Amino acid sequence: MGAEGFTVDLSKPLVFQVGHLGEAYQEWVHQPIVTKETPRFFGNDLLEFLTRTRWWVIPLIWLPVVGWSLSRSISHGCTAPQMFLMSAFGISVWTLLEYVLHRFLFHIKTKTYWGNTLHYLLHGCHHKHPMDGLRLVFPPAATAILLFPIWNLMKLLTTPSTTPGLFGGGLLGYVIYDITHYFLHHGQPTSSIVKNLKKYHLNHHFRIQNKGFGITSAFWDDVFGTLPPSKVSAAERSQ
Repeated sequence: MGAEGFTVDLSKPLVFQVGHLGEAYQEWVHQPIVTKETPRFFGNDLLEFLTRTRWWVIPLIWLPVVGWSLSRSISHGCTAPQMFLMSAFGISVWTLLEYVLHRFLFHIKTKTYWGNTLHYLLHGCHHKHPMDGLRLVFPPAATAILLFPIWNLMKLLTTPSTTPGLFGGGLLGYVIYDITHYFLHHGQPTSSIVKNLKKYHLNHHFRIQNKGFGITSAFWDDVFGTLPPSKVSAAERSQ
């Protein structure tokens, strides 16, 4: 249970406050504050620094890792067509993982102190401050920690020649996702496809937050029945 009548002070570091909201956290976190200002999370400067990431850091750090991974598979004898297929498969798997994580982990319901605190750090902060440009992409330090067990799991499930290629494809899918996510919030798309994707994602933030979990596409929302109502109606009319 949270402290009755507790109010978050937005002028102070937020992370260790939000847990006190208790059951009121879910309503609070889904009432977005539309400003490009970056709120303070921690009193500690190092912790605060680790939560802030500029979008261009993601391709700068991870695209060389993608290139290294793909070159490792080539050095093990994989052909160019095989590399293309493995990369495409890795990207496809990422799109499903993107959907599953967003729907079932990022939107988990919490009400305990530590549940609220961890959820706010993981995704709640993005819904509360959707235009905060320094907390739109995933911090590289956290990504590196998560990639280590993923790499080792893939080594157990795949062959030495295919592990790097599949890993590189999945990582490339992640990079595409993070850059796309940033652009949907801060970019000014000119093509109709990207304009519709931006509208689709902002609809998730500001209108129907329990639908439309796809970021790079609405494909898995369509498959699993989580399209927002307007999209469902359009899909039904086209049948």
